Amino acid sequence: KPASGANVTVHYTGWTTDGEMFDSSALKGEPITFPLNRVIPGWSEAVQLMTIGEKSRFWIPENLAYKGKPGAPQGMLVFEIELLDIINLKAPSDVAAPPADAQKTASGLAYKTLSKGSGSQKPTAEQTVKVHYTGWTTDGKMFDSSRSRGKPAEFRLDRVIAGWTEGLQLMTVGDETRLWIPEELAYKGVKNRPAGMLVFDIKLLEIK
Repeated sequence: KPASGANVTVHYTGWTTDGEMFDSSALKGEPITFPLNRVIPGWSEAVQLMTIGEKSRFWIPENLAYKGKPGAPQGMLVFEIELLDIINLKAPSDVAAPPADAQKTASGLAYKTLSKGSGSQKPTAEQTVKVHYTGWTTDGKMFDSSRSRGKPAEFRLDRVIAGWTEGLQLMTVGDETRLWIPEELAYKGVKNRPAGMLVFDIKLLEIK
């Protein structure tokens, strides 16, 4: 279940008690991602009761909804919410250096499988992949995340930093892996890019 400050990805539809639908991500066909501490109190409380994959209906009284705010839906609101993902954007505890149980390649790339997928195919450097990812510097600062945007990223593996090109080829579809990428396999000191070793949590969603 998500914590109060977690980012979550959901599909939802909302109605007023007279049956008027006023909003729906499901109808738009695009789920939304948001932090639970930046929505109406009824949503924050409701989604914290859910687990990933669950779909629930909530009746949210006006004092936990928009509280009579002009231009917003009035009175009690009814939402059907499907919790698709819980997104932890907080830096992992081992962000400063690869732990003892991480594996290391000849290039200096370190990696650790966080969860195994059901796929068997690994991408080649010439293929395009679809991923969700979050990246941190070793002081725990998050500098980029497809998860925070709520939309996976797609790219050819020979058009990204060397640590990504190598690291993704070790993964199969569905795998989630943490990579510790030394600077010489990352941005190599390029101005206005994250410096030093970088840490990425990457989930391989699809090989195109």
